[in-house]
Amino acid sequence: MALGRFLQGETRSDTPGVTIGPARAYELFSEFGFGGRRRRAFARLAALSGARPGDRVLDVGCGTGYLTRRMAERVGPGGAVTGIDPSPSVLAYARRKGRHAAGARCTYQEGTAEALDLPDAVADVVVSSLMLHHLPEELRPAALREMYRVLHPGGRLIVAEFRPPTSRFGRLLIHVLAGHAMEHSGVERLDGLIADAGFALQGCGDIRPWLRYLQAVRPVPRERPNP
Repeated sequence: MALGRFLQGETRSDTPGVTIGPARAYELFSEFGFGGRRRRAFARLAALSGARPGDRVLDVGCGTGYLTRRMAERVGPGGAVTGIDPSPSVLAYARRKGRHAAGARCTYQEGTAEALDLPDAVADVVVSSLMLHHLPEELRPAALREMYRVLHPGGRLIVAEFRPPTSRFGRLLIHVLAGHAMEHSGVERLDGLIADAGFALQGCGDIRPWLRYLQAVRPVPRERPNP
């Protein structure tokens, strides 16, 4: 049995998406799966988000808060970072770890990606890593539309997912660690989904060993000329 199935958490009545858990086991296997490159990979992802000191950041599907804490380092004491996840047990772990994070204070909120309990246009940056594959394909467009809604015009988005490994060993390792997640990450369709949600794509690339990222922005509406 793939470890990915063991690492799945509780189910919820308000979403068909899958949560992660147990948190400590997830962290252990993530460190192993990234082969010692996890911090470097997520620090790179945080840098590519374009977040600046003082920004307001949302981490949608934050899990154990690993990327949330990297974003806190980016925005500093004048910024604010909120992680959102549907799993209370995983959020409890993230809160404990967040007490020791450098930079902005990390806060966490229970919720689902496809129905964020947040006002419109509250964030400068939205980040999401290795989350969308936990949602059924039919819910992924709704999650991206919610990310669009909570960003203010001109706000930035970065989404990262598994990219299929090219080596036989890499495919075997990811299959053991993630099970079906790699097969259904849908990374090759992300650009279309992001564009359909209203974003303007700005860039994409790979972060070793397993990540594919896409950068986008919520366009600023054009001013209508005076009649």
